[in-house]
This record gives sequence, C-alpha cells and structure tokens, in this order.
Amino acid sequence: MEVYAAMTIDLPIIITFGSYLVAMLVIGFFAYRMTNSLDDYVLGGRSLGPSVTALSVGASDMSGWLLLGLPGAIYAAGIGQVWIGVGLVAGAYLNWLLVAAPLRKATELAGDAITIPEYLEYRFKDKSGLIRLTAAILTLVFFTFYVGAGLVGGAILFEKVFGLEYRAALFIGAGVIVSYTFIGGFLAVCWTDFVQGCLMLVALVLLPVVALSELGGISETKAVLLDLDPGLLSPLSGMTSFGLASLLAWGLGYFGQPHILVRFMAISSPSAVPTARRIAMGWMLVALAGAAAVGLSGRAFYADTPLDNPETVFILLNKALLNPWVAGVFIAAIMSAIMSTIDSQLLVCSSAITEDLAKRGLKLKLSEKAYVWLGRASVGVVAVVGLLLALDRDSQVLQLVSYAWAGFGCAFGPVIILSLYWRGISRVGAIVSMLTGALVVIIWPLLSDWVAPSDGGLLSGVLGLYEMIPGFILAFAVAVLVSKASPDADSSSRYEEITC
Repeated sequence: MEVYAAMTIDLPIIITFGSYLVAMLVIGFFAYRMTNSLDDYVLGGRSLGPSVTALSVGASDMSGWLLLGLPGAIYAAGIGQVWIGVGLVAGAYLNWLLVAAPLRKATELAGDAITIPEYLEYRFKDKSGLIRLTAAILTLVFFTFYVGAGLVGGAILFEKVFGLEYRAALFIGAGVIVSYTFIGGFLAVCWTDFVQGCLMLVALVLLPVVALSELGGISETKAVLLDLDPGLLSPLSGMTSFGLASLLAWGLGYFGQPHILVRFMAISSPSAVPTARRIAMGWMLVALAGAAAVGLSGRAFYADTPLDNPETVFILLNKALLNPWVAGVFIAAIMSAIMSTIDSQLLVCSSAITEDLAKRGLKLKLSEKAYVWLGRASVGVVAVVGLLLALDRDSQVLQLVSYAWAGFGCAFGPVIILSLYWRGISRVGAIVSMLTGALVVIIWPLLSDWVAPSDGGLLSGVLGLYEMIPGFILAFAVAVLVSKASPDADSSSRYEEITC
C-alpha cells in the first residue's frame, strides 16, 4: 500500500469528514420528527432494539479513550496496559448480566421512571425529595466537567487535522454535537451512537491490519518490539499487585454510569437484553483487541522516530498509511468516539434538570411540549458551561475527569445493585452511600500526597490504589451498615413491587 507521510488539508478529507458531520445532523432531524413527549426526548419511549442498545452502550461508554487513550497507553508501556480492558470487559459483562434486565423491569414498574434519580426516589418512597436531589446534583457536577473535557478532546482533533485555531475548532465541534442532541434527544443520541459504534469498530479492525501488513506481518512486528523492549509484549512486566488491582478495578465503574444505565432502561423489553448483551460484548472484545493492536503496531512502525505524544498514534498511523479518502473516514471515527460520549452526557444532564429538578423538585406546571423544550434548553446550558470550562485546554478541570468514572461508579453502583437485590437497603443508607462514594473518590488521591511515605511500602501501595477500590467498598459497606442501623418501616414493600 502506498504510504502517505503527511496528510494535507485537501478536498477528500474535507468531503469525507464533513459528510459524516452532516449525516449526524440528518439523523437528529429524523429523530426530532419522532419526539413528542418528555419520555420520548429523555428515554426514546423505551423503544430501542437490541442492536441499537448494544452499540449505543459501547460507543457512549468507550469514548475517545478507545481510539486515543488505550492505544497511547499500550504504545508507551506495552501490552500490560490491556489489563484495564480486561477489567472493563468483566465489569461490562456483569453489568449486562446483573443490572440490565432487572433495572429495565424495575424502572417501568417504579411509576415508569425515566431517570435514575426518579427510580431511586420511588424505590425508597422518599417523599422528602432528598435522594432525587442528591443524585441529580452528583450527576450534573460530574458530567459538566466531563463534557468540558470531551469538548477539549474534539477541539484538539479539529485543530490537529484541519489546522484550525483552537477556539474555532472548539466551537465547531461543540456546535455539531449540541445541534443533533438538542433537536432529536435520546433517539438521535442512540441512533448516532449506533452509526458511530460501527465506524469505530471498522477503524479499529482495519487500521492495525494495514499497519501489520506494512511492517511485514505479525512475526516481523513482534521481532521489532522485542528488539525495542521485551517488556512491551509481557502482560505482567513491571506490574505490582496493587497496580494490577487498580487496572482491573475499572470494571466496577460500570454499575453506576448513568449514561449506560439509561440505555438499559430504554431497551424495548427485558427479553431483548440477552441478544443485546451478546452483541455488546462481541463489539467490546473486538474493539479492545483492535485498540491494543494499534498501540503495538504503532510502536513498531515508529521504532526509529518515537512519538512525542503517544496518544496521537492512531491519528499518525492514519496519516502515514492511508489515502486521504479512507483517512478522512477513520478520523471521523475518532470524532465519533468523542461525540458519542458527550451527547449521552448532555442528555443525562438535561434529564436531571428537567425531570428531577424542574418537574419533580420545583413542581413546575408545564405541558409535555414545554418540558421537551426545557430539556433542549438544558442541553444548551450545560454545553455552554462545558465550553467555558474548555476554553483553556490546559485548564485544571481536566484533572477532574479521572474522578468521573470512579465517582459515578462509587456513588451510584452499590446503591443500584442493592436496590435491585436487597430489600433491606433503606432511604438513609442509600443517601449516605452515594455521598460516601463520591467523597472517597475525590479525597483518596489526595491522601497519597498527605500521608503515604515515598518508600514504596505497603501503606504507599494501598494509598496508591485507584480510588474506585476504596470508594466502591466503603460505599457498599456504608449502605449495608446504615440501612441496618436505620431501617425503613416498610423497606420490603417497594422491593417486592418492582421485582414481582
């Protein structure tokens, strides 16, 4: 195959990438025609088929991490970084197996709840509104920062590929994402995620195949990597038990991610979950294997000229190996990954504002159409705040993104699991558990700076664990202990109602 050493900003790139962006807006328009109520806008009328549900979960879950972060980590440190993927696969499978169908059934029986806070309020008979308020605020805080960071990633992609000034790139990328989310709501997000998931998979399968072919095959690539550093191909090279546990612990985050749980709530019926699970896990396994292959083949391809930024390996392999027409499609795959997560986050924030704060909290008396437009306005408001946070791409807000996955996993994960499987969890136990999980995630990384010695001993190793581990364990334990100490008078009635 002809090798392109550099990618100029030419007509093929503009046409392919621009066509992709236009296609996303067209999908948004068709979804708009099918959106008539707040339930349609926030949850798509619980009408998703298994294929759309599965790929929508995968695309919104993986984000740019799958095409930029994971290949970059493996490029820099070797195949040992794939343990994150192993943890994610295990966590995703258990989430589909243990949570998907029960949550779909429970939320429909829980007064047809269309958001996680609404479900929790019904499950615990919370007339005070404190559970809904706590959950909604945690959702808005974590996701607003997440949206800002995602917009930075999209802007940097536009900047690098098209040579745009950073702020211009930021506003263009944000404009497209906000437009189809604003217009079409949940259906637009899920249908675009389906397209984006397909595109991401094709890119992750074909690019490493082309790279390996250019390098002369698997054996030649392996020889280059072994010559560079034998540890690159050792899954446990330089790995400590604490480090391995931290990587695997990423899987625990799945149980509490609102933008994933809402897909379970929207699937057409619980009986469709097994089919969706098989599709989702197949997509995930192939995509993660492709991302690992991109990282390793990129390290071999650039053996003589190491990259300054490992996370650009996917982009640069495109530049080096593909003609502009194909490269434009694969670059769209990167934008797909970024967009598929931001649109989901915007919509969950929108539902928190409209359903949990305005409709239930403030008890505004509006028509269904008015609530739909309030939801659309909420998308715009959250996006504006995210844009303000993203104006400085070196903003410290990006540091908070590392807390978001663990924050949601620890704040909501234990409560969701216990609400579905244990009748004894109480309202107070749920509230304290959510707050404990969120606070531990925020505070834990600071402890290593304040307390841990630098000698690499046991205390240093424990405090160096990914905050998901202590956060999830403590939130789970607190939920059980507080529930036993402060049980609800009728703790089992709603459990029986939603699990019958």
